[in-house]
Amino acid sequence: RTPKGRRRYKKEDIEKLLGMLEEKPKPKVVLYARVSTKKQEEYLKNQIRRLEEYANSQGWQYEVISEIASGVNENRRGLLKLLNKIKRGEVEKVVIEYPDRLARFGFEYLKFFMESFGVELIVLNGKENEEDINKELAEDLIAIVTSFVARIYGQRGGKKHDSDTG
Repeated sequence: RTPKGRRRYKKEDIEKLLGMLEEKPKPKVVLYARVSTKKQEEYLKNQIRRLEEYANSQGWQYEVISEIASGVNENRRGLLKLLNKIKRGEVEKVVIEYPDRLARFGFEYLKFFMESFGVELIVLNGKENEEDINKELAEDLIAIVTSFVARIYGQRGGKKHDSDTG
């Protein structure tokens, strides 16, 4: 009440009471799955199935974000989608099967980011099948080397071009 005895209400409260404002969607659980290559698509399906079994056993409603992309690529669409949902407050929990599904490097940074937004990160398994992890690490290493080689040749090409014109 005001000093003169009048009542004041927030516009949002009145609109909410009258049903004019839509309720924000409730925060939910995101299951995140990733593999490096198209050849691992069957493994991706199995990964999603295991994550869904876990979420269903907890009675959670969930959304699945999955992608086929290298764990060293920080510009993955699925990962960026997940991070944006977290920033908007749309995520309560993130469930992954192994830490390296989220990121090959920088996992602790992503974990810190999520925790700073109040998001619980649940990792179902701490260790991955050694053969699978070695294979994927080799593929990631090839991706890194390929990226550096492309940069080196790109720089050399520019220098050669500069000397031709200069």
